[in-house]
Amino acid sequence: MEYYVQKIKENGKIAVDDLILIKDVPSYGGSKILEGFHSLFTAEVVERLEKAGYPVSGTTPVGEFGLDLVGEFSYGHTQKGKLYGAAAELVKKGEVEFALGVDMNGAPRRAAALSGIEFLKPTYGTVSRYGIISCAASGEQIGVYASNAETIAKAMKIIAGHDEKDGTSLPDMTYDYSTTEAVSGKKVALITELLEKADDDVKKQVQKVVADLEKKGVKVEKISFVNCQTACIAWQILMAAETCNNISRYDGVKFGFRAEKYKDIDELYVNSRTEGFNLLTKTMILYGSDVLSKKRYKDCYEKSLRARRLIAEQLNALFEQYAAVIAPVCSTLSFTDYDVKDAFTKVYNEMVFTAMANLTGIPSLTKGAVQFMAKPFGESTLLSLARVSEKEDK
Repeated sequence: MEYYVQKIKENGKIAVDDLILIKDVPSYGGSKILEGFHSLFTAEVVERLEKAGYPVSGTTPVGEFGLDLVGEFSYGHTQKGKLYGAAAELVKKGEVEFALGVDMNGAPRRAAALSGIEFLKPTYGTVSRYGIISCAASGEQIGVYASNAETIAKAMKIIAGHDEKDGTSLPDMTYDYSTTEAVSGKKVALITELLEKADDDVKKQVQKVVADLEKKGVKVEKISFVNCQTACIAWQILMAAETCNNISRYDGVKFGFRAEKYKDIDELYVNSRTEGFNLLTKTMILYGSDVLSKKRYKDCYEKSLRARRLIAEQLNALFEQYAAVIAPVCSTLSFTDYDVKDAFTKVYNEMVFTAMANLTGIPSLTKGAVQFMAKPFGESTLLSLARVSEKEDK
């Protein structure tokens, strides 16, 4: 497996997904359509880390625009056999201290689970999105891969905070990322609908984490949250609609890949996009166009927006009773290569575990196959729960 799209510094301390721009470095976003593109500026998060003494070792492969499971259909880096995420594997092997990834459909959380490390998707708007190759702006968020909660907290203290260049950035300059919050006496909810969708290996990891927490005085209660599937459907619709709009800029004219054969401007657009996008991306474009069409807009897109508000309200009510929610982050720990024609369905089926956090903007921390979710700005609770479980693992 190739771990880098572009190696930048031999002594680099961190890696970043190829969806995060670095000035003068080739940025493909996992897609042929961006072949030959070099960014004119560096993402805000990278600038903050470099100023803090964390040079970038290189950029790591991602699936085309981050749409697949863990990066298996990255242009020039298609995987065979057992699937892994490149950034997660670099962290696991200790080749970088931590890495950054863009979480749009849960791919970094799944990759962390497969590699047995941790990934935090923080509260939406707390980390600048300026300088990422964007697809679904209302739910994608830069997060951190690391081997433990302490390292995640250290990275978050550097990259989080308001950025005037990002219109979605929240106003606070600093946020709390404590790993020592008292957990004894806290109540945590375990979502049964998601647990039932996981295989035995994933269930064992969930049960192990639950046992670790209970040893430390955390009360874990099983609950039903019937709108898990609704959240998945809503986010799939919104993600496809936003992706359809955002990648319309890739037309073979302004930058990136251009088809060699065409007779006129219309054929240039068609041929460039046909040759430049993979089947999964084309499917997302068609699906997004459909849900935004005049006949489907109210029934699909508007209903999904209403579903987002409803589910956010239900989660807020849940977090009044519980400090956090536990669920599997994926159905299995053994994904293998498959035909791209099956990708749309496979990704949709796995998004049922991760969609709530992207749809509503709440933070989610993955530790192995287990994810913790909390109310907005509840990262300290998640980090502290993960740290307790880490201690029990030793």
